[in-house]
Amino acid sequence: MYLARYFRQLLGSLVSRKRRLLIRSYLMPSKHLGRDVMVDVYRPALPPWRLLNLVVFNDGQDLKKMNLDEQLRTAFADNKLSPTVVVGVHAGEARMREYGTAGKPDYEGRGDLAGAYEQFILEELIPWIEEYYNVYQLPTKRAIAGFSLGGLSAFDLAWRNPGEFGIAGVFSGSLWWRSKPFREDQPDADLIVHDYVRRGKKMPAVRHWFMAGTADESSDRNKNGIIDAIDDTLQLMAILKERGRTEGEDFYYLEVKGGTHDPTTWGKVVMNFLQWA
Repeated sequence: MYLARYFRQLLGSLVSRKRRLLIRSYLMPSKHLGRDVMVDVYRPALPPWRLLNLVVFNDGQDLKKMNLDEQLRTAFADNKLSPTVVVGVHAGEARMREYGTAGKPDYEGRGDLAGAYEQFILEELIPWIEEYYNVYQLPTKRAIAGFSLGGLSAFDLAWRNPGEFGIAGVFSGSLWWRSKPFREDQPDADLIVHDYVRRGKKMPAVRHWFMAGTADESSDRNKNGIIDAIDDTLQLMAILKERGRTEGEDFYYLEVKGGTHDPTTWGKVVMNFLQWA
């Protein structure tokens, strides 16, 4: 009888634990992008009156590969993550055009639809989230993040819209995005994000979380012994520091030893970002 009661309690605990997370997928028509956008929503199973933090991920299709659902279930069950709704926006076929820096395509014209993607996020996605989910209105409670080129897009979106997103997560960000072709005599010149952070008149109130893996790539364009994925991130953080930002408080960096450019590595650190944010 004791064993039967024990197993009933254990089963009830497992069911309760699993119910702590609700996952829904939606196909959202976008007039700005001219296509339907798949959106996955991961929400803790809490009463509708509970206020939730908001995290939007570019390349949301990769979240499933990271077993984010199980990671969130465990974090919520163990009270290691405050109530947060995670929204994963799937990339479309025109990813190289929609992700980038709004208003500033790279030297090959890539990212020419980044402005339209920004409008989708601000004018279509966010109002929809606010209509159906009880999320905080404070930018300090809202983050946008992404992987690789999606990380570049996340940095740019938060930088340009600090009243909407007060936190940006950049996983192996494509910070090499440049306005002019590579020049061997000035290998680190013309990096779009670095340039506008350096020259900006006002620093937006955004906190930044960066990560890079030591095996993210093999390229080392300036031949300093540091791969570009890490070097570009370190250089950007140095500029942030020059502009008055404090490491650890305003920005954070996680370097993953042996980390590669894929969802397997990003999945190992995604909870680090969510908890920090």
